[in-house]
Amino acid sequence: MTTTDDAIAAAQKVLDDFMAAFNSRDVEAFEEAFNFPSVRFASNTMVILNKGDMKPERFTQGALKEWDHSAWDRRAVIHAGPDKVHIDTRFTRYRKDGSVIGGFDSIYVITCENGHWGVKCRSSFAP
Repeated sequence: MTTTDDAIAAAQKVLDDFMAAFNSRDVEAFEEAFNFPSVRFASNTMVILNKGDMKPERFTQGALKEWDHSAWDRRAVIHAGPDKVHIDTRFTRYRKDGSVIGGFDSIYVITCENGHWGVKCRSSFAP
């Protein structure tokens, strides 16, 4: 049986893996950090993400046009149970020269489905 501490550790690892895959632009590893379908609510729009939706060109378009990498500033557990963890986060997006594009507050819901921990839902103030 999964304890709350185990669930929190697994959820924090998902966030580590999510950010590492995003920064390395590794679409396969990025998708591994999710439990699909996954929901993203940002810019007052809800998007349902499915496996295969992430394409390499997404790393160079729109809000990510100037983006080089991101880093977590805060990852505070709000609620945790054996198969779901809610995490209050803040991350910063950076340009290649290290200058800041912006910092954004978000809530991540990490779930365990069929033994796999992944991002199920995120609500962000990022564009």
